[in-house]
Formats: sequence, C-alpha cells, structure tokens
Amino acid sequence: MFTKKPDLPGGEMPKPLSSMPIQSSPISSMQRSSSMASASNASSSGSVASVIGTDLNVIGNLQSKGEIQIEGQVQGDLLASRIVIGPNAKITGGLVADDIVVHGTVQGSIRGLRVTLQSNSRVEGDVFHQSLAIEQGAYFEGKSRRSENPKESQKSGVTPVS
Repeated sequence: MFTKKPDLPGGEMPKPLSSMPIQSSPISSMQRSSSMASASNASSSGSVASVIGTDLNVIGNLQSKGEIQIEGQVQGDLLASRIVIGPNAKITGGLVADDIVVHGTVQGSIRGLRVTLQSNSRVEGDVFHQSLAIEQGAYFEGKSRRSENPKESQKSGVTPVS
C-alpha cells in the first residue's frame, strides 16, 4: 500500500521547495529590467515615445499615431499626436500634432492644438495653434495665428493623423 522513498546519500532528508533559495537567470533579470524601463517611459495611453537620437539625421517625413521625441536632426515633416523637440535637435520642415513642445530649433511651420516654445528654443516659421505658450528667452520669428482647428489647414502640406 505505501512505499518508502529511497533515502538520499548520507541519510539526508529532501528540502522542501519553499526553503530553497531562488536564483534568477541573467536573461530573466534583463527581461525584467527592460520591461520595467519600458513601463516607466510609457505615457498615460500606455505607448512608448519614438525617439530620434542625437546621432541620427533623418531625411524624409515621419508619421506616428503616438509621441515622437527628436534629439537629432530631421529634414522633413513630422506628424504625430505629440512632438517633443529636444534642446540640441534641429528640424527643417513642418510639425503637426495635438501637443508640441520645442526646446531646440525648428525652421518651418508648426500646427498644434497646444504649442509650447521653451526658453532655449529657436523657431523660424509660422505657428498655428489653439493655445500658445512662449517662455522668456525663446526666439520666435514668424506669425502666430490662433485657429479653432489648426491641424486641418490645407496650407501645411501635411495630412493629419486620424
């Protein structure tokens, strides 16, 4: 009816699993830390921003349904739900987004519901907006036009994201 389990060498009893130390493999540690980093970079909608790094120079248009963060150089139009232009970034082209924050240089038109020009920004072009904030020290050369729907204008040459 009952059978006796064989004894371990030396007469030791097997240790219960709960008392054994748990060691994680290097792969699972890396996966955990990368997923935690991704979660910390995620916006409220749960998506992660697409980043153009300082060492990258893009020639062509960029389009995203999420956020684009530019730290390098772009020669072309950008279309996204949110655009952040870093302090060392240089954009030659138009920007279209719900929310646009400029720390760097933009040569071209900006079309957004909320546009913010930070103190170290340099913008040469027209800004079409519902809400515009310009910090002291920002350089802005162009026209500012308030519009109920600045992203819909046909003059930009950029088709809005639906």
